[in-house]
Amino acid sequence: MFNSFAFGLPDEPRQVRGANRRLWLFGIPTTLAWAVAGWSGALGLLDNFRLMSLNRVGAWGADEGPTASLVLFFSFSVTVASSLGFAMAWSGGMSLRRMGIGFQASSLAAALGVLLGSGVAAPSWTPPESVGERLPSPGGGKAEPWSDVDWVVYYEPYLVPAVAGLITMTLIVVLLRSFLRAAEDDDREQGLLHCGLQATGLVTRVEFTNVWVMGNPRFTVQVRFPTATGEREVVATMITSMFQAPSEGSEVRVRYDPQDPKAVLVEPISR
Repeated sequence: MFNSFAFGLPDEPRQVRGANRRLWLFGIPTTLAWAVAGWSGALGLLDNFRLMSLNRVGAWGADEGPTASLVLFFSFSVTVASSLGFAMAWSGGMSLRRMGIGFQASSLAAALGVLLGSGVAAPSWTPPESVGERLPSPGGGKAEPWSDVDWVVYYEPYLVPAVAGLITMTLIVVLLRSFLRAAEDDDREQGLLHCGLQATGLVTRVEFTNVWVMGNPRFTVQVRFPTATGEREVVATMITSMFQAPSEGSEVRVRYDPQDPKAVLVEPISR
């Protein structure tokens, strides 16, 4: 994958360890905040909507709405959880790879928190007045049997944590794969930085990708550079400051592994 290696802000081993610690530090309060949001949202909002949907025919006003305290508590907890999740997403690091891990970890914390909160709230949902049919409104009429959708709504106290659990398991697998891939890439990058052969390359083509990372533009460049076995040409992605933006005919530093044609790191030359 290094034939299109994205060079951005460097991920030194010390910075990577610090970023991982920040993910854990932000992850715990973020998960707890989303757990509170899941608990208050389940009992303050979903529980009332469920009762209004199942209890009576044409009587959506028959049940009281959610208490103001739970609604306010839910709004406050969602605000706090979102703020912590945003901070967590950006605490993973400044490179594209580390930023992706940060956003995945933030999503996992949200899903896990909702799973915990809705799971704790499941036994406390209010049971409907009647199971299997909607009671007639006080003005008269006949009871109506529940539809398939009504039965799905009836089991909502268990479906919400089940769906959250499925999302959580999926995100765990995705995050683990991202961590393993990032660790492998970091090892290869550090190997190139310390043991890779260096050459001065010539930029033959530059294309701005219309993507900005932390205020730095991202470019796709085609670079030609000499090796012991002849001249090589690679296409790479660079994220650098505007003052070091590549241009056709400019020179860049190339680090490569002669044993692995795909292991190539393209860096701007400091001026």
